[in-house]
Amino acid sequence: MQDDSGPLSPENTPEKTTLPATAAQTSPENPWPLALLSKNLKSYIDRAPATWVEGQVIELNRRANASYITLRDVDAEVSLSLTAWSAVMNRLELPLERGARVVALVKPDFWVKTGRLSMQTRDIRPVGLGDLLARIERLRQALAAEGLFREDRKLPLPLLPGRIGLITGRNSDAMKDVMRNAALRWPAVAFEVREVAVQGVNAVAEVSRALAELDAMPEVDVIVIARGGGSLEDLLPFSHEDLVRAVSAALTPVVSAIGHEADRPLLDDVADLRASTPTDAAKRIVPDLGEELTRVRQSRAQLRRVIQTLLARETDRLNHIRSRPVLAAPLSMVEYREEEISRLRGRALSAVTAEVRRDTDRIGHLRAQVRALSPQNTLDRGYAVVQLKDGSVVRDAGTVPAEAPLRIRVAVGELTATEGTR
Repeated sequence: MQDDSGPLSPENTPEKTTLPATAAQTSPENPWPLALLSKNLKSYIDRAPATWVEGQVIELNRRANASYITLRDVDAEVSLSLTAWSAVMNRLELPLERGARVVALVKPDFWVKTGRLSMQTRDIRPVGLGDLLARIERLRQALAAEGLFREDRKLPLPLLPGRIGLITGRNSDAMKDVMRNAALRWPAVAFEVREVAVQGVNAVAEVSRALAELDAMPEVDVIVIARGGGSLEDLLPFSHEDLVRAVSAALTPVVSAIGHEADRPLLDDVADLRASTPTDAAKRIVPDLGEELTRVRQSRAQLRRVIQTLLARETDRLNHIRSRPVLAAPLSMVEYREEEISRLRGRALSAVTAEVRRDTDRIGHLRAQVRALSPQNTLDRGYAVVQLKDGSVVRDAGTVPAEAPLRIRVAVGELTATEGTR
């Protein structure tokens, strides 16, 4: 039976009045009594709130008044023991079975006398398929809002991958289907296989680790994640948020080949290509050798026809050009151009000569006009020009000072004189 008395402290412990105030202050010389530690642990644990947890029932022992349940985390190797009283278990519509996925409201409880920690279950509810589908749909909408499923994020698959990364179950039918059908289509296909857990608590971690390894290998051109069909619970790892984000961040194209056509895990939405089945994935990642050889033959035949048509058309054009008179007598065009150039040269020479003559006559006429108007011509007729010493011309005798030196310019030479008294 629990001891519900309040927590002990150094002040209300009768045996010792000098006990350390906190656990950190205890020492070998001054320890706490065990009862004090137990009481304080219980006080601390009692303050912890009740918590809803989710897990899978891996052990279930029913007793008269209580059931002892072991829950395991759905994504990790972590388990927890629960105690559920009959009143809680009786509220379930259907009896709880091993393997069921449940959510439980648990509250830690510490038994002071025995020092035992137990998780008391106040409520427990099975998680149905509807709940799981609703969770997946909420996660799908949240990731889609982030843009993880956009088409522009998806990488194109190579036409002929040099090496294919394959992540699948150990010795699974899905692995055999992919490898066999790919080899039938392209016998030289090469695989880099990673066999991992494809369901259960280790699936997400192992698939993500294999994806990271293959994505880091430069020789791997495409990665296929393949698994056969299964129940919704079996395929839950391929709707896990961590795996979806890992595929979205991969630099190598990823093909999702999970389950059957009707199965739709979140991996299908984020993958660069969704294959309806592992067999369909093999058909989508490598071309068919027979079909490719047929296309090559058809392309060669079509190319041959195009080249032959082109050669025939160009041959006809050459024959047509060779039949023209200019090619039949090529010198005739040169001779005609030579005559035309000679004629144009004669016309140009005549035009230039006539223009030069006209301009020569015009210059002679202008020279005669200039000479007629020249002061020298006036001097030649017997006139003289009288200038003062500074070179100014005398036009009025009254303006010349007495005794002023004068220069008299005649037709040939100059005379000097002095102004006399009038």
